[in-house]
Amino acid sequence: MGEIRKAVQFARTGHPSDVVDLVDMETPDVGPDEVLLDVEAAAINPSHLLTLSGNYGVQPDLPAVPGAEGIGIVRAVGADVHDLEPGTRVMIPPYSGTWRQQVVVKADAVAVRFPDEGDPVQFAMIMANPPTAWLLLKSVVDLEPGDWVIQNAANSAVGQYTMQLAKIYGLNTVNVVRRDGLEDFISNAGGDVCAVDGPDLGERVRKATDGAPIRLAIDAVAGDATQHLADCLADGGTIANYGLLSAEPCRLLPDDIIFREITLTGVWLTLWLRKYSTPEERAAVYGELAGYIAEGRMHANVEATYPLARIKDAVSHAMQGERSGKIIILPNAEG
Repeated sequence: MGEIRKAVQFARTGHPSDVVDLVDMETPDVGPDEVLLDVEAAAINPSHLLTLSGNYGVQPDLPAVPGAEGIGIVRAVGADVHDLEPGTRVMIPPYSGTWRQQVVVKADAVAVRFPDEGDPVQFAMIMANPPTAWLLLKSVVDLEPGDWVIQNAANSAVGQYTMQLAKIYGLNTVNVVRRDGLEDFISNAGGDVCAVDGPDLGERVRKATDGAPIRLAIDAVAGDATQHLADCLADGGTIANYGLLSAEPCRLLPDDIIFREITLTGVWLTLWLRKYSTPEERAAVYGELAGYIAEGRMHANVEATYPLARIKDAVSHAMQGERSGKIIILPNAEG
């Protein structure tokens, strides 16, 4: 029999903080090709909140443990596992249900390892947002050093990683936000230009960039914000949408689609992980990003951390707008 540990579980969908419960859960015995991980830290992402509400693109069978990313320490390995040792810090494979104290996973799914040194809270956020930023910059438009990129929701976690990764790649960024007072935030994250969204965004961006052609726009908001980005693009440019913060459809004038050849496309990390990438490609991308995070070249602001015992408070906090950073769960912390 396995040990009894704490885990978060949801048996129905609805208001996210109402449907999560802290339960006792038996840790399965470790199979010959498996490893047992103690979960150090796990992030709360918008996709997790959408899953709890029943509105995400992929829903698990219920009851389920939420959480699709986190970092853990190998505690035990199966008899046939020879390339992992207890004490190794690793990225927990996606969709393992990370809002718990312990998880058993297949050893061959553990592709990213981290040094003992470093902040586990920063490492815990590698699974979703950093590779989303990588996909947005690397898979949509062929960009060269010196090119300009524009993104909205720039103060989000993906926005921060996009600015930092663009800086590493030698790209310039226009970073659109929805309120005043974020200039220092954007500058500290490596952004070049900060602009507040609005109908005249195109005119202001052209002034700020001296009319530099922008071929890629990154859209996390949708609604009218999509058109505002199109107004900033050079003819033939592409808008990559990866979010719907406005909860509205993307709006784009037919004139821009037909006469200016503006393209609107979607980017979804889950699809890339499951359909469009090989294990070798995934390992290479995560390895590259892990190196940047370990070096401190990529990071995301963290507003608060919570133990599992306060999961409802953590989820409620994560649902608040205008936060200054991510909400992180520390499953094995006292509380």
